[in-house]
Amino acid sequence: MAQNRDKRRENAATDDLDEHVVFVNRCAKTVKGGRRMSFSAVIVVGDHEGKVGVGFGKANEVGDAVRKGGEAARKAMKTIRMKGKTIPHDVEGVCDGGRVILKPAPDGKGLIVGGGMRPVLEACGIRDCVGKSLGSKNKLNVVKATLNALLKLRSAEEIAAVRA
Repeated sequence: MAQNRDKRRENAATDDLDEHVVFVNRCAKTVKGGRRMSFSAVIVVGDHEGKVGVGFGKANEVGDAVRKGGEAARKAMKTIRMKGKTIPHDVEGVCDGGRVILKPAPDGKGLIVGGGMRPVLEACGIRDCVGKSLGSKNKLNVVKATLNALLKLRSAEEIAAVRA
């Protein structure tokens, strides 16, 4: 049993995924003896080649919350369609109150995005993109809206096949 656990730890340590901690939130619950602290963390994991996942972890310690979020993100990895190092077309994503608009940019322009969009796009491997976050500034909603927008992307061949 312990050998399997060690192997899983080695695999997690040796995988070539890039992990970004978007934010850590501290929550306090007032109990009879005082305040009880807990933490939640939003983690983005990607391979810089078109795969990205978002995870949300909660625990009584920051490290445990980050670890749980990373595991959840690895389980939720999705493949994103890209055109070189940018996106194929304009796209809009929504999650609750967060709304995000992403537009392709020419080579060398860089990522001109803010807030929770940057870690998602960097982890995915997109290097040239322009984005605007509208509505909610809640980082969790912005991250989810960015992922929603990226999942809506289609290649030119897929669009042509649907039209034919």
